Amino acid sequence: MGRWRPPAEHSTALITREGHARLKHELDELWRLRRPEVVKALAAAAAEGDRSENAEYTYRKKQLAEIDRRVRYLSKRLPLLRVIESTPSDPQSVFFGAWVEVEDVASGELARYRIVGPDETDARLGHISIDSPLARAMLKRRVDDEFEAVLPAGPARFAIVEVSYAPPAG
Repeated sequence: MGRWRPPAEHSTALITREGHARLKHELDELWRLRRPEVVKALAAAAAEGDRSENAEYTYRKKQLAEIDRRVRYLSKRLPLLRVIESTPSDPQSVFFGAWVEVEDVASGELARYRIVGPDETDARLGHISIDSPLARAMLKRRVDDEFEAVLPAGPARFAIVEVSYAPPAG
């Protein structure tokens, strides 16, 4: 069995200022702090002798490969990203960077999402990728508009309750 993997789908190259700063910080931390520590630990493990039965050596090699893979990805991805800082000309419509409160029409449940780039999604914070089905269905909608999104659980109907380009208070 080969190592070939199909190429990943191209994702939108947009990012918020905060997301860009986080990725740059991650790259800097990986390159200047974590990688040198792992290389030092790898050298110490290699000096212990027989590498075929050295769990520490095997672990550090894998850890170094993971760090190098992430550094390589970030080094290639960061220059391609376009930082979006401005609010759109129509702040009542949903565009990149918007905080959107939606209501599930069937259940009446409210949820708040922020539409961000694919490199900065975080479900705990409610940050969803602009490439996600829900965000795609929301784009260019306004308050009180209803829309349908095809989600993994099936189609769902939502209504937009609020659109804001400032973080929610609290």
